Amino acid sequence: MGKTVKGVYGWWISWFLSSKGNEYFCEVEEDYILDRFNLTGLNTEVQHYAQALDMITDNLDEEIQDDLRGNLDLQARLLYGLIHARWIVTARGLAKMLEKYKRADFGRCPRVLCQSQPLLPVGLTDVPYEKSVKLYCGRCEDIYSPKSSRHGSIDGAYFGTSFPHLLFLVYPNLIPPKNGAVEFGLPVRGNEVEGSRRSRRAREEQETQAEGVGETTSTAAVALKADRYRPRIFGFQVNEIAKLQRWQEAVRDRQITRLEELEGNAA
Repeated sequence: MGKTVKGVYGWWISWFLSSKGNEYFCEVEEDYILDRFNLTGLNTEVQHYAQALDMITDNLDEEIQDDLRGNLDLQARLLYGLIHARWIVTARGLAKMLEKYKRADFGRCPRVLCQSQPLLPVGLTDVPYEKSVKLYCGRCEDIYSPKSSRHGSIDGAYFGTSFPHLLFLVYPNLIPPKNGAVEFGLPVRGNEVEGSRRSRRAREEQETQAEGVGETTSTAAVALKADRYRPRIFGFQVNEIAKLQRWQEAVRDRQITRLEELEGNAA
């Protein structure tokens, strides 16, 4: 990274957003970062907090040692990511991420029945360095790993656990139907659909080959091990989704019981 131009706000952020692999991020506005109230508690999360903040706001002293500058760059990325997680659940932050969602900047759901529903980034925890970012589909209510390894290495804490569900709470008209075509976003190109089908077939072939190695695994046992993603806003389950999930899990339990009976009879 080149030297920061002291006093010119936006240089570091522009560089960060234009770097490959950072396409999921949006720009955090200057007045939000400069309001120290919005950064409460982050000084305990980030080493060299004051200097990392100076780097983000382009006020870092140019005479700083090169060995410290390398570590500061990592801490500045961490600090911006944690600020970003707070920013995107504000009204202005949600509006910026909404535009990216409408353009399907985060990708589309690989499931056929979701008909290329745009995805939203979500963290599985708000604590940094624990889980990478996942992509949430509002139609099937499941999460997926990003296709790109660059995106797959982004810390999930930079988006937080609440963002996609808060977006649908603020913009209820965007809640996707469980069937029918996607009503907004860029048209899906034929090569995107074909690429999605090829990648899905490859995954299915790998799973089939993996199943053929070793002992035979019970279908019911695999279903029992599956971990269900639970949407939450600031730690609390979304009421309507929670009720739906309780019904879905009751149906799932009945299906697993039926599978166990069928496998028992076959044996």
